[in-house]
Amino acid sequence: METHIILAITVIIGFYMAWNIGANDVSNAMGTSVGSKALTLKQAVILAGILEFVGAFFLGSHVSNTIQTGIVQPEVFAHEPHLFTLGMMGALLATGFWLNLASLLRLPVSTTHAIVGAVVGFGAIVGGVHGLDWPNILKISLSWVVSPVVSGLVAFGFFLLLQRRVLFAFHPLQAAKKLIPYLIFIVISFFSLSLIYNGLASLNFKISFVFALLLALILGSIAAVVSYFLSRNIRISTKKNKEHHPQQVLFLEKAAKHLQRTKLSSEGEVKDTAGALLQEVRQLTSEIKGKAEYIQNASEYNKIEKIFAYFQIFSAAMVAFAHGANDVANAIGPVAAVIQTVKLNMISEVATTPRWILALGGVGIVVGLATWGWRVIETIGRKITQLTPTRGFCAEFASALVILVASKMGMPISTTHALVGAVLGVGLAKGLSALNLKMLRTIILSWIITIPACAVISIGFFYLLRLIF
Repeated sequence: METHIILAITVIIGFYMAWNIGANDVSNAMGTSVGSKALTLKQAVILAGILEFVGAFFLGSHVSNTIQTGIVQPEVFAHEPHLFTLGMMGALLATGFWLNLASLLRLPVSTTHAIVGAVVGFGAIVGGVHGLDWPNILKISLSWVVSPVVSGLVAFGFFLLLQRRVLFAFHPLQAAKKLIPYLIFIVISFFSLSLIYNGLASLNFKISFVFALLLALILGSIAAVVSYFLSRNIRISTKKNKEHHPQQVLFLEKAAKHLQRTKLSSEGEVKDTAGALLQEVRQLTSEIKGKAEYIQNASEYNKIEKIFAYFQIFSAAMVAFAHGANDVANAIGPVAAVIQTVKLNMISEVATTPRWILALGGVGIVVGLATWGWRVIETIGRKITQLTPTRGFCAEFASALVILVASKMGMPISTTHALVGAVLGVGLAKGLSALNLKMLRTIILSWIITIPACAVISIGFFYLLRLIF
């Protein structure tokens, strides 16, 4: 009877944890899209809901196995599996509580920090310092430093490329039309490779990396060709502004030529008058030309941002998929560990994650995003730096790249770190003054506090559960 109660409570706590991941961490993933206005909040919730679930269901088991057996050494608790079970339950409760508090304060904390800190907390108290897998913990900790730096550098470089090739080009729209097929090829190929190779492997389909890469490149090439023909239809109209139409420049230049001829062929008062008129016409031509070019470029930039809004929708889908693949483990890893330990009445060194637990975590994340996600979305999307679709796309693609690679490696990196690092990268491309340093200081401080806070809370919940069970 007690066993069934423990299992039921663990599943409930796991769902609560997943709900908090959706409320806090998924908000990080979708904040850039909402902040740049590429997606409305409702659209972000729907898109994230679908892709988070798919990522969690197909790829979530890789990182889940690390959370189960890669932090606390199972053999230390071999003679006391009950304590291991209560410790994992306490870690889940502590992490859920901390995320709940952070979401209330609208702070994007790291779920990975929280769950690792919580597991380390109970592991050190119950099993002693020797009960922790320090080499693996060190590897995870290093990833928390590397992920924001790599994401930031990739986003910074990617946005600089867009600036030089498109935004600073003499004809920005023409430059964008040339670059679009290449961007589509990179994005579709990478996303397809992750879905085909990693996803099918999770379903026990044997597929070689070479075959998956070839198929991904074919899909990317098809998408690039389609985008090439679609981009040819992109046009820009300047006829809406009659006051400073570029055609007026041609008329004035023709008038200037006639006045020049009149001046050269005349003498006396006619020559002086023609010279004065010529000077006025040239000045007027220069003024109208400048205003017409500004209007033309402004219209082109608006069109480019609209184009990249569609790119950002796709990159947001990539981030949601990557986040579901990586961070669902923070909720379902301890749940799977408890269920496996209770059923076997022993701690197994071989971690397994049932599909229904992955589905439970995916559903919990979606519900959390839909009910409370808007709080942290506002912080990421509007309070770090001003985001446009071009900047948002660069930030999301960079973070998705880092997260998906880490997921395949089974490394529980921080999605929050990766995304905030990427947002910082595109912000720095515009200059340090573009960043809200006060908000950044608050976010980084919350990251530092998370690990010790969750460790202490986890120990408290462990002793409380031990009194009850």
